[in-house]
Amino acid sequence: MADVFISYAAEDRAWAGELAAGLRRNGVRVFFDECSLLPGDVVVHQLEAAIRRSTHGIQVLSPVAVHKPWVLQEYAALLTASTQRGLRFIPVLHSGMDIGALPFAATRLWVDFRDVTGRDFDDKVTELARVILGEEPGTNGESEAMDLRDTAARPLDVPAEPSFVVCYARQERDYARRLLPALSRAGLPVWSISHLTWGDDVLWTIRAQIRHALGIIVLMSPDAENSEDVTREILEGQRHSRPFFPILVRGDRHFLLASTWHFDARTGSLPGHVELDLLRRLQNAGVPSPAAGEMAPARAVSPAPSPASSAPVALPDAPAGVRLGALLAEEEWEHADLLTTALLLRAVDRLESGWLRRGDGRRLPGGLLREVDAAWAEFSGGRYGFRTQRERARPASARHRDFLALSLAYGWRGSVEDAVSEYRAFAGQDRPPGFFPTLRNPQNERYPDWYDQWTETVLAVHLRMRAKGGAE
Repeated sequence: MADVFISYAAEDRAWAGELAAGLRRNGVRVFFDECSLLPGDVVVHQLEAAIRRSTHGIQVLSPVAVHKPWVLQEYAALLTASTQRGLRFIPVLHSGMDIGALPFAATRLWVDFRDVTGRDFDDKVTELARVILGEEPGTNGESEAMDLRDTAARPLDVPAEPSFVVCYARQERDYARRLLPALSRAGLPVWSISHLTWGDDVLWTIRAQIRHALGIIVLMSPDAENSEDVTREILEGQRHSRPFFPILVRGDRHFLLASTWHFDARTGSLPGHVELDLLRRLQNAGVPSPAAGEMAPARAVSPAPSPASSAPVALPDAPAGVRLGALLAEEEWEHADLLTTALLLRAVDRLESGWLRRGDGRRLPGGLLREVDAAWAEFSGGRYGFRTQRERARPASARHRDFLALSLAYGWRGSVEDAVSEYRAFAGQDRPPGFFPTLRNPQNERYPDWYDQWTETVLAVHLRMRAKGGAE
């Protein structure tokens, strides 16, 4: 039996009472102080005991409630119970409330009761009750989960079952709602934000699913291109060396996946037998487990580039320093590192190949190099950036031994005999001053010559900075 504690302001008592009554009618055991406290009870002691025995906590949030000291004390107590013993904390928005007023509550998938009345109110209370009782997942919170972000570091819980994670912008929901059941019918485990239930810690749930994904299925479109959510989910997948299965729904490919094969679904078609077989091979290859060592995910299952891969790549129009600075400001170093590589590739039309040649380096705009370097230096306090790297070592030529010297000086390897691991392990090691930007491209690491491509890219960029008009 689920026990639910409802916290609310006195001004919202009537509305919160209707919510409590509706939950009770649906079989939920509710602690609602107006009805649950008896004459002679010590209020504080009874409230503390109720929170201790509750499995769920509902915080009714309104413009009035967020300014009430007593409500804020209960809010703090519920959040503490959530982090310490797993109480499911469910924010409920009421009466024009903006979830952004309480940043910690904004990390949980909230229930939006604003402007919900009559039969719609009863139906939503029934759905909430079923979520609390564990009878069915909530799906109406999908849109609320679209724009959430996270900055703090914390351990990730391992999902009960690794899945194919489907990432998409709001405008691609119709295709996603056709794709998800089709993949399930094919026997493939799938997960998307539509599987979130009210009270889930949205940001960390998404990260955990991506970290342990069998593969990342990205629905590409102009809206996905411009979506910060989708971009960060791609970067998170690349950070952990997850295999990608992009599906082009509209427009052109996402610039971060330009060198990756994709399935063309611009006619509205779903993946067929060939594509489903590729996904099954990824499923059979499994995913690496932190407890089981570094088993590399099977990337050889990716098919050869299709003829559609030669189409022009749509590029973001945000200035490099703006998009990069947003990641650096949140100390998302790995995400910023991967975006840095993509920005330089984009500048010389090498996104499809995924690496730079010496001649490409000479065409890199000096202004872009300076802008990128300034962003890294500013947000890392001078710890990272091209200038910091060049204070430690500079290539004299484009020979392999010059790259070895750079990799030692920047902390990319401990000795010349050390092998360089795949990106997720590489970027997770000790990162001394000068470590970033690494100019690595995890999407190319499925190819046997990825190390040579990385070598050429690093030398091309650093030799360009030596020339007049470079970053110096």
